[in-house]
Amino acid sequence: MIRNWIQRITLTDVIVWGVGILILTGVVWGSIVTLGIGKYSTATWIDLTISGLALGGVYALIALGYTLVYGILRMINFAHSEVFMSGPFTATFAAQALIAIGWWNRYPWLSLLIVMAVAAAVSSSIAILLERVAYRPLRGAPRLVPLITAIGASFFLQYTFRGLYGSGLKAYPEMEIFKGVWMLGSVRIFKTQAAAIVGAIVMMLILYGIVQYTKLGKAMRSVSEDKEVAALMGINVDRVITSTFALGGASAGVAGILYLLLFPVANFFMGFFPGLKAFTAAVLGGIGNVPGAFLGAMVLGLLESIGPNLFLDGLGVPAAGQLKDAIAFTILVFILIFRPSGILGERLTQTKA
Repeated sequence: MIRNWIQRITLTDVIVWGVGILILTGVVWGSIVTLGIGKYSTATWIDLTISGLALGGVYALIALGYTLVYGILRMINFAHSEVFMSGPFTATFAAQALIAIGWWNRYPWLSLLIVMAVAAAVSSSIAILLERVAYRPLRGAPRLVPLITAIGASFFLQYTFRGLYGSGLKAYPEMEIFKGVWMLGSVRIFKTQAAAIVGAIVMMLILYGIVQYTKLGKAMRSVSEDKEVAALMGINVDRVITSTFALGGASAGVAGILYLLLFPVANFFMGFFPGLKAFTAAVLGGIGNVPGAFLGAMVLGLLESIGPNLFLDGLGVPAAGQLKDAIAFTILVFILIFRPSGILGERLTQTKA
């Protein structure tokens, strides 16, 4: 057995494993040095952890859109980043309207619900439009065709919203109720971070409940297993797929508002990097698996927040925080190479493949 395994090893395998071992060694050594010199206090590590959880919660809600669509259609909707962008970008105008009539800080919770509803409605509408116009006519085509179409749709939506709303930055107004911090003992947590974490958990539980315990969720799981058999059993496959896109779009719209609470600036390009990182999170957790997407997003958020300080400072890398995107995409590459099924693996059965 060992001889056969050795015979199957190629030069590419040796290079990949060598690079992986080199990176792992650098991560371990950098972490040991960083912790040894005591550059950061315990309070700083706690702040970074909370920041990572808040960011991971946003990634989780975007990743749920990727994983729901993949579970149904076995395709990656790369235009989902623009679905995420469309809702909060539009909601900034709703927020300005609420400020103009004096509701923004007088009725903050109602105002927050209104902008979330606007963002969710716009993102859902864009997702449904994508499914009807770009993906449904190509449902029987080879997998590469919808993938190329998704990339084209992504650029189309980016520049459509640039034309509609302009190429400049739109400031998202702050709410008085989200200013300041809460103290949990000696732990400091910004109110915006708490809102992002709680909002992500609540939305994830709602979506998980829909998928697992409702009639629509049962239909979605049936279509995911076998579209033809589901149709023979009386399930309207087109309606289920449209509902899946709508759910993923609504989740992305809510994620957009939580993202603006953390980073209060919107523009037509705001969905690109969060969308790629959410896709990384979905792959990391196990694409096609709702809890896996949430877990992968939280892990990615923590690594992106803590990683530069923990891994790179000890190696003497200048401005380590600027390399947080490199950490995320390095994780994506190695997950695709060594464990493409992700942490939890696919929820879908192997027999379907």
